[in-house]
Amino acid sequence: MISLRSIDQSNWEACIQLKPKQEQGGFIASNLYSIAESKFLPHMKIKAIYFEEILIGFAMYGIDSDDGNYWVYRFMIDEQFQGRGHGKSAMKLIIEDIRSRDDRTDVIWLGYQPDNEQARKLYASVGFNESGMAPWGEMLAKYSVH
Repeated sequence: MISLRSIDQSNWEACIQLKPKQEQGGFIASNLYSIAESKFLPHMKIKAIYFEEILIGFAMYGIDSDDGNYWVYRFMIDEQFQGRGHGKSAMKLIIEDIRSRDDRTDVIWLGYQPDNEQARKLYASVGFNESGMAPWGEMLAKYSVH
């Protein structure tokens, strides 16, 4: 059973210990950086991803001030828990969380490095469609909430 939980004083240190696989390290900012960043961006939601009572991942998402849409800025599953379907289940929960919010938007965006094949497959499997390259070098993908 996958769940999203708040990050607070009881679990933030465990969150910063989570690591992607070594070959994925260059694809995402550290959880420590993301947690710190969220303190200066109050519209960002940060969530710990749990499998039963075990912390396995981290996510950060919110409304982008530039385009007014929800974006998933960070999403990671610890290297020890990858390849078991947890990422797909967690991403579905994030989509449902956004869908249930009063400030939900019609689309959810995310970006990933074009050579991150694992991310491409995961996001496509939950309904994100690639829409082209961003000026900053990431592949952009869009999920239609309706």
